[in-house]
Parts: sequence; structure tokens; C-alpha cells
Amino acid sequence: MEDRGPARRRRASRLHPVRLLSLTLFCLLLSGTGGAAAYFLPVVVAGVGQTGQTVVVPPSNSPGVKASPNGSTAPGAPFTVLLLGSDDDGKNKSPLTQSMILVRVEPATKHVTMLSIPRDLWVPLSTGGSAKIDAAYAYGGPAAAMATVERNFHLHVDEYAWVGLKGLIKLIDLLGGVDLLITNPVLDDAYPDDINGGFLYGYKTVAVLPGAQHLDGSRALQYVRSRHNDINGDFGRSARQQQVLLAIKAKASTLNAADLPDIVDALKGNFKTSMGLDRVRSLLGVATAFDLANIKQVVLYVPLYTSYGQISGQSVILPHWSQILAVTKANFP
Repeated sequence: MEDRGPARRRRASRLHPVRLLSLTLFCLLLSGTGGAAAYFLPVVVAGVGQTGQTVVVPPSNSPGVKASPNGSTAPGAPFTVLLLGSDDDGKNKSPLTQSMILVRVEPATKHVTMLSIPRDLWVPLSTGGSAKIDAAYAYGGPAAAMATVERNFHLHVDEYAWVGLKGLIKLIDLLGGVDLLITNPVLDDAYPDDINGGFLYGYKTVAVLPGAQHLDGSRALQYVRSRHNDINGDFGRSARQQQVLLAIKAKASTLNAADLPDIVDALKGNFKTSMGLDRVRSLLGVATAFDLANIKQVVLYVPLYTSYGQISGQSVILPHWSQILAVTKANFP
């Protein structure tokens, strides 16, 4: 699937960028939009073109999916963001997505829903054919990833935000690390040793033990990226990813406007989004705390929502669409 028309940049704000960044950062940290806050924070920077990333307005043309007028919702209206994390380690010319998390933000009710999509979920792709859903981004970028999710989950995605592995490490280190209570430990003898140069297909042993842990960026990435020896398989990794997003949100409250240059530097080349200042402004009027009790986390566990299978020699996760669509209809109207 190809993007329709050239990429367009959002109209620049009339406010001075520093004043606008300070105001929007303050409001975003107060609004505390669940696990998505880690992504909305750099969105403030990206919205005024400070990261050097192209802000792309993705198409909304999935059959049976109601699109919002002009590709955006009204200020203060609920909206859905597809968060994408990629293994941009150089193995693939077009990277796969290590994580896909749908986040529904409802500013009026201060409610947030996070739904993790298993990377091995076997689905029809918007670009044609069927494959694991992590290939959608590799074959057609964010537009294809959004369209694939829309068509299969029967919902509308308003925006996307993409972050690379190194960007996640740098952001967490900038926050001074994250604090987690580990109940789902990681013991992986075949963790990819591909971040800091060297052999792209090397492996190493990593361990993140149970209990209270303070993790820097590299260790946090190990915790969310490891795929081996988890008692809950890849679903355990989905739960770990949501846990770290919430931990980042908690630490993000320590940031202020003086940190913005470091955020910009940390995310150069490691962050892309369709969100601009119009989306940020939709949160300015609801700068009150989101209660953690109002954050709903959904993981598509076996056997209710999915099952394990084999297709063409590949280990895949097969969707139980009747159960999945009941969840998305209830939480992503």
C-alpha cells in the first residue's frame, strides 16, 4: 500500500515554540494519559518540527471503518493512537514492529484503554496477502500498519507514533531510569546483542529478576524485548511493554521545559508521528490527573482471544475474531 499524495507538514503555531512547548508539556504531564504519555511527550516536540522528522497525515480509507472529518477529531473528543516500536537494528531494510499497542484516550471521562496486539498475529495485510501483523509496517510503513489494524479490528485509528529501540533507551535514560515491581522475570539465553554495533546476529544472556527493580534504558529494553522463556509466551511480553509504558509515564512527571533540548536530541531519528499541535491542543483543556484506576489494560491471551498455530512452517498466533471484536467494539467505538 502506498501513501496517497506527498507528506504534508502541520501548520506552525503562532505561539513562540518555547512558550508553546512549555505550556503543552505542562498540560500533558498533568493530564497523564496512561501509558501513552511516554509517546505524547515527544509528540509536543515533533509537533513544531524540532526533531527533524516528517509529520505525515496518514490516509483513513479502510473499508467499513468510519473516518473522522479531515482526518482528525474535534478538540477534546476521544481519539485512538497506534503506538509502534521497531527493531531498527539494521537487520531489515524495512523494520518489523516489535510492539503494537492501541491506545484510546477519552479526555472528557479521563479514561484510557491500552490494547496490545501480538506481533505474531496472523492477519490479512492492507498491502495484500496474509502474514504476521508485524510485517505490515515493514511492507508499507505507518499507513499500512494503521490500515491493517483498522480493517482487522474494525475500528478507526486517528494517529500513530513510532519509536525505535535506541530512542526508547535514550528516553528512559533521560528520565533517570524506571522503577518496576517485577513479577514476570526475564531469563533469556538468546537475547539479540545488536544495539551497540558489532555482529547484528549475535546473542547474549540477560536476566531481569523478580522484585523491586530500577532499570536504565538498556535493561528496560531487555525487559520489554525478550521473547524467550516467558511463562506466558509473547503475551507476557505484551504485558511487560504496557508495564514499562506506565512506569515511563510516572517518571515523566519529573521533566520540565528545561529538559526539552535533551528530549529533542535523544529522539532525533528515533521518533516519528502523525500527531501535531492540533492533537496536543485537544488535551490542553483537560489538564487534570488521569486516575490509574481509569486505565484499562487488555492483552489478547490464549485461549480466550487467540491460539497458537503453524502456517507454512511458521509459528503464529491465530485470532479468535468473535471474542476480539467484542472487546474492540466495547472499548474502541
